[in-house]
Amino acid sequence: MKYKKNLYLSMLIIFFLFGNTLHGAANTTQKKYTEWTVRPFVFASDLNVTEEQEWTILPFAFSTEATDFFAGIGVIKEGFLQPQTTFTAAVFRGIKKEVIINLQKKNKSLSGGFISFSNLKLPYSERLFFSFMGLKSYFPRLKHYIDGSNDSKKKNVVVTPGDANFFNTTFRYVLPIGAGLTNPGGVCSLQDGFALGRHACGYGAPVLTGRTSIGLKTFYQYENSDNTLLWSDPIWWEHGTSKPTWSSNGLRVFLKHDNTDFNLNPSRGYQFDLQYSRDFGWEDSLQSWDALTFKYNQYFDLDTFSFTQQNVLALSLWTTYSFSWDNDKEIAPDINAHRPPTWEGARLGGHSRMRAYDHNRFSDKAAFYATAEYRTIINYNPLKGNTSADVKWFQVVGFVEAGRVHDTYNFDLLSDMKFDAGISLRAMLGKLPIRFDVAHGSEGTNMWLMVNQPFDF
Repeated sequence: MKYKKNLYLSMLIIFFLFGNTLHGAANTTQKKYTEWTVRPFVFASDLNVTEEQEWTILPFAFSTEATDFFAGIGVIKEGFLQPQTTFTAAVFRGIKKEVIINLQKKNKSLSGGFISFSNLKLPYSERLFFSFMGLKSYFPRLKHYIDGSNDSKKKNVVVTPGDANFFNTTFRYVLPIGAGLTNPGGVCSLQDGFALGRHACGYGAPVLTGRTSIGLKTFYQYENSDNTLLWSDPIWWEHGTSKPTWSSNGLRVFLKHDNTDFNLNPSRGYQFDLQYSRDFGWEDSLQSWDALTFKYNQYFDLDTFSFTQQNVLALSLWTTYSFSWDNDKEIAPDINAHRPPTWEGARLGGHSRMRAYDHNRFSDKAAFYATAEYRTIINYNPLKGNTSADVKWFQVVGFVEAGRVHDTYNFDLLSDMKFDAGISLRAMLGKLPIRFDVAHGSEGTNMWLMVNQPFDF
């Protein structure tokens, strides 16, 4: 593969604009090429910076094994309507790619559009913020690991062209305690990619320090398949769709606390997030389900070396349990009753958890995951002050991960776990952290190009 400088810059442009995920899987035992997939994603931080940015409009072009050549245009605006907001949008389309649909060769191409608007302060309130995010897309090559149990095989995957669409909203209320009492918007200033005036942050009790939020989210997502012969069971057609479809919609309630010095790149403090998700089986949802998720992050500021600006030990624990998942009943072959979709609930694999494995490679009733990262910001930065790509700093990271899914929440989650390890090169591009992760595990090596630190998801 030919990685030229202009290709690398085009990669940065794409992910800076609308937060795409670039995923490369290199299986050295079975394949002699690298397989790439692209999944759109964006993340809106609770902590906002005071610098303003004009509208940025940039075209982009890229080519991968999964999509072939595609191009589009994206826009981004920080401080749109209000200082703490971020608006992002993009449209994209690819050239036609040969795929197999119902045993016939067809030509299909990647296409879609994405929009996100985050942290809009609602009228008559200083503490209530609204965000939304939506994607409408068609992928010529979607992977579905229906059986994602801990003992499942990587080869047992359904690969098919189809649509992948979602629309999510978030209503977040910042409680009048701790840092939220005087700064509910979480506004701060940056200098050289580091937060100013945050020396006293990252310490103390949750009620007295840090920012605590409660909120409500709505979610709607569906994926379908052009390969109708692979999904012949009537359940995939019961809502009168023209293609076999897996839909899910519902609500989430959450409690979130951030007691770090700078949540885009913390050096000390902690964060925790407790969230309950429920699909009530309304409208075109395949079936009802629920999931309870807890995440805890801890950061330790370490001594620096002569060649580093910052050294941090970052730890994260994430666990999920689905009360509704019925292991003794199926609504379709290999589909348990009241289980979440493969993209929800207790799942591992992808850009943020178990990065050596495919996206949503493992899924079951329960999951446990833990990771440790050693992050060091080096002094060397040849792009600092560059007018076309102002990189504030480079960060070199080593990480290890362990996780498992299981059909019961018990201590078996800590046995026969999956492991991986990897390295990462990260950079603060303007006000946005980007990362290139490489991880190796028992099923091969994966590469991810993504926005924000992995603990943010």
